[in-house]
Amino acid sequence: MANISELIEHYIKKLLQDSPYGYVDLQRNELAARFKCVPSQINYVLSTRFTTDNGYMVESRRGGGGYIRIVKIPLDQHDDPAVQIYRLVGDDINQSQAEKIIKRLAEEDFITAREARIFRAVMDRNTLRVDLPWRDRIRAQLLRAMLAAVFRER
Repeated sequence: MANISELIEHYIKKLLQDSPYGYVDLQRNELAARFKCVPSQINYVLSTRFTTDNGYMVESRRGGGGYIRIVKIPLDQHDDPAVQIYRLVGDDINQSQAEKIIKRLAEEDFITAREARIFRAVMDRNTLRVDLPWRDRIRAQLLRAMLAAVFRER
């Protein structure tokens, strides 16, 4: 069974998917009431699952009519998604960051679910049994090589 954070994340992503505008406006208290949780749980989900690294922009308006606006930033709106991702990877990358990039690529259909599983297996710290900081450097090199192969096919 999914935990509360996953349920909130999936709910917001579904709203975004169904939105004709590419964004949704939500109220933190209404979300908290819907999921029977405290507003800080909503804050946690927004700050960990809806970051710019994950392809989202979150605006918060305070006050009586305050709301949260979540905007999906698709990769294909940029000049070259391959270059953007390549920059995100950098010279070194930890497992968590790599998984976020892989998840985003799969969600936006740049890679298949099968390719995402392969990418995750290669990025796993149990696969890369090398001490830090070398592990993060090798992970970045491997991820860049896999991305280059995928984007070359496009």
